[in-house]
Amino acid sequence: MNFQTGISLKPYNTFGLDTRAKLLVEVTDLEMLKRVLKSKEAKENPILLLGGGSNVLLCKDFDGLVIINQIEGLEVISKTDQHVVIEILSGSVWHDTVLHCVQQNWGGIENMSLIPGSVGAAPMQNIGAYGVELKDVFISLKALNLTTLELEEFDHSACKFAYRESVFKRSLKGAYFIHSITIQLTVGEHKTNTSYGDIENTLKEMNINPQDASIKDISLAVIQIRQSKLPDPKVLGNSGSFFKNPIIEEDRFKALKARFPDIKGYPVPTGVKVPAGWLIESLGWKGKRVGNTGSHAKQALVLVNYGEAKGSEIKSLAMEIISSVAATYQIDLTPEVNIIE
Repeated sequence: MNFQTGISLKPYNTFGLDTRAKLLVEVTDLEMLKRVLKSKEAKENPILLLGGGSNVLLCKDFDGLVIINQIEGLEVISKTDQHVVIEILSGSVWHDTVLHCVQQNWGGIENMSLIPGSVGAAPMQNIGAYGVELKDVFISLKALNLTTLELEEFDHSACKFAYRESVFKRSLKGAYFIHSITIQLTVGEHKTNTSYGDIENTLKEMNINPQDASIKDISLAVIQIRQSKLPDPKVLGNSGSFFKNPIIEEDRFKALKARFPDIKGYPVPTGVKVPAGWLIESLGWKGKRVGNTGSHAKQALVLVNYGEAKGSEIKSLAMEIISSVAATYQIDLTPEVNIIE
């Protein structure tokens, strides 16, 4: 095991924040991870597990051991004429996994093309985009109990999925290392979802009838939309959408609609989902730069690092945005990003 000291975490987080780790080690399989967790270095230091680093805001140097997950792979568990069940190891790149499935004509996750990060973060966040969430295809996951070092299985109900939430972000936060996820996808003929956002318009621009769109067509359309709205983290540091879209009671939304006729809202089973991007943009934050950080010019939900920002600076901006939205609309924005202080 190669424990490195004083290593910059800039290559390991998509915000591109140049914080440092007291100790860092990369793991490539489960047994290696167990050896690391049993080591003196792990027992004497706080531990931070990082995958793609696309959902973390590192506010300062980490005075402990950072473990980089590079456990990658995909295996077909079973396949019929209608469905395929696959197990994906958590260090795999999510978008690469989507592209592989699209190439195989396996349907169900094409709407989640180009979501940054690793497979291990997918169930933690219950990632989703353009009308589809991970929970829609999820069967189970395997996770290493960080106390007992035993591998445990969690079925769909045990994960307690909600909007950008799971049990691993709440009561079990920091207690497990997600090793793999198992999902079920369709084979061949697949009812694609084109109803959300700009997918239908983008398909028409591509001279494709939305009703005839293939899995690959949907993936290409989503990639085109995301690239037009979201900055490439390799060019401009960011973690995608920084805030969740808040869900409020229908009566509260009606009252807000009376005061702010332009406010947007979409009915969901638990109330009305209000686009956080609209709230932020309406208050003048979109495209506004504050020091070395700011809200992106094309998507107000995305906070960016213009090159020299510190995590604390980005957090400060996020708190200002949260305060301004609360003061005007009495709506509490919640970060999607895991803020590490």
